[in-house]
Amino acid sequence: MLFRWFIIMLKIKEKLANNEVVRMIGVGRLMHHNFLQILGVQGGFDGVWFDHEHTGFTIEQLEISSLTTSSAGLENFVRVAPTDYALVTRCMEAGGGGVMAAQIFSAEQAEQFVQWAKFAPRGNRGLNVGGRDGGFASTPAAEFCERSNRDSFVAIQIETRQSVEEVDAIAAIDGVDLLFVGPADLSQSLGVTGEFFHPDCIAAVDRVSAACKKHGKSWGAVTVSPEHTEMYYEKGCRLISPTSDAKIVNAGIASLKQQYEQLFSM
Repeated sequence: MLFRWFIIMLKIKEKLANNEVVRMIGVGRLMHHNFLQILGVQGGFDGVWFDHEHTGFTIEQLEISSLTTSSAGLENFVRVAPTDYALVTRCMEAGGGGVMAAQIFSAEQAEQFVQWAKFAPRGNRGLNVGGRDGGFASTPAAEFCERSNRDSFVAIQIETRQSVEEVDAIAAIDGVDLLFVGPADLSQSLGVTGEFFHPDCIAAVDRVSAACKKHGKSWGAVTVSPEHTEMYYEKGCRLISPTSDAKIVNAGIASLKQQYEQLFSM
């Protein structure tokens, strides 16, 4: 059980390698163990990506949440800003099955992030077997490093004009498992905020898809509608995040109001 998160993340990698769809949900504002349990009970999602970039949850919150997702049969990784080496390793030690870098602008920046997430010889992550990922000091150091480098998950977000320009070089980096399109920030960076079907946005996504196909990498994205999801899927997107914790609650309230229309019109 100590290494269950490794097994779970291997399922993400296996599904992507088999060109299967992975359904994820972004969680940050409502990061609570009961909410995560409900996601597991309802089924349908393969996992959760925890949004540290926008919410700044504590390491203890992540420890509890990662244990909860494991018990609920859900996979997880953590989105962080690519500004803090220590945060990357702490998230992995706390039980994050992987890390995703937000706001990447260059291949050089993406390479640095990979090195933060990987032990030598691939990277320069500091070695400490005392976390959950090291079996709380019960795993030999060499075995732990080899297993972590092999099985941990690293994603790079493509959500800036600059990262699109360097997407081929980013996709070529050894240790990058997934490129993840952030359509909101990408549209903003391209000067067409919120116009997700704008030709410039579609052209940028096509470049991501082509780079991933060339280098044998998978790509994922946040999607904003069924039509948006279908378009991305047809272009090769396989890790799909169609909603978030806040959006699920809003949708539930809206559905309730519609179901009890007469009550809410009194």
